[in-house]
Amino acid sequence: VDLGAESMLARRPEAVALAREVGLTDRLQPPATATASIWTRGALRPMPKGHVMGVPGTAAALSGVLSDEGLHRIERDADLPRTEVGDDVAVGEYVAARLGREVVDRLVEPLLGGVYAGDAYRISMRSAVPQLYQAAKTHDSLTEAVRGIQERAAAAQQTGPVFMGIEGGVGQLPLAVAESARARGAEILTGTPVTELRRSGASGWRIVAGDRALDADGVIVAVPAPVAAELLRPEAPGAAAELSAVEYASMALITLAYRRADIELPEGSGFLVPPVDGRTIKASTFASQKWGWIADENPDVLVLRTSVGRYGETTILERDDTGLVDVSRHDLREATGLEATPLETRVTRWTDGLPQYPVGHHARVARIREHVGKLPGLAVCGAAYDGVGIPATIASAYAAVERLTGDPVPSASGGAGE
Repeated sequence: VDLGAESMLARRPEAVALAREVGLTDRLQPPATATASIWTRGALRPMPKGHVMGVPGTAAALSGVLSDEGLHRIERDADLPRTEVGDDVAVGEYVAARLGREVVDRLVEPLLGGVYAGDAYRISMRSAVPQLYQAAKTHDSLTEAVRGIQERAAAAQQTGPVFMGIEGGVGQLPLAVAESARARGAEILTGTPVTELRRSGASGWRIVAGDRALDADGVIVAVPAPVAAELLRPEAPGAAAELSAVEYASMALITLAYRRADIELPEGSGFLVPPVDGRTIKASTFASQKWGWIADENPDVLVLRTSVGRYGETTILERDDTGLVDVSRHDLREATGLEATPLETRVTRWTDGLPQYPVGHHARVARIREHVGKLPGLAVCGAAYDGVGIPATIASAYAAVERLTGDPVPSASGGAGE
């Protein structure tokens, strides 16, 4: 099973196209179920439809999740004066001002938290939900803006699954890309830290990797922001300073396997958990129900996952693996009645795994690229810039290649949050 990312956004083409290019066409598989729940106000409730990252087009869209008071507050949006978004604004701050905090706390927060492990009241709307930012600039009412997004999506007649997985796990993708790259003549050095990156001559570069010194016409730095800062500091101190300021969130995934005969789970792919409800886990995925290949591989075993950890929430991650398994089992019991003892458990810690996109993130990225752009033969890409999802990071890589070669790389480049 995947112990990290488990699916790829299919409405953006980059990830699925890359998987096809490296020979995984026959393994592409959509989720067996797209039905999810939200564990809030003491019960598992169906995940609402008719919203954009938790922001509804009508109050009725969130019926059953919000209180009557929260639903009435949404209806006031149409009568409120216009709220300017300016150059950027925090998603939570803007949505709460228009629709009330309950929308943010019970739906926007768990949905955004599932992507960024961040705080909705800090996350940039321009960087994380750009379509909502653009719509808010041209509409007086936020619910009207959401309905406009939904109408454009309907007119585009997008069909097919929203997400796609890979039989055997999304972890197959980087392995297949590496194999394809080697077949085309690439050399990949693993277990070989790069300790130095220096300009060489008028436009070349010298890289020290392990005990080797490599000369290159062009270099793409595709590592997390703190590591990129260290490598770029000698030649691009301005970019390094900006990269050093990028913050990261840590999280852990707890994977549990049960005898199928011992448990009975609710239908669907799992559930999200709003932080406002005071639970420890932030989500659970019923992996064997979500992915047919997991169920087919061993019909007698049922696999599920929980996740813990958000930006600024470090205490829970200080627990040992047994402690994280125990708290996951406690919350699963509260949510679903699951009492059985797992056959096996695995805790996977993603320390500083998710870059944060606070208000003004787009401006920081522009400054980084401005500094890097002054040096010939150098580009940067990765999750710290234009989106943390798999398609977004692939598009980021294509843009970096295009900068170095001048040759356009086919990509849809939809931007973060698309």
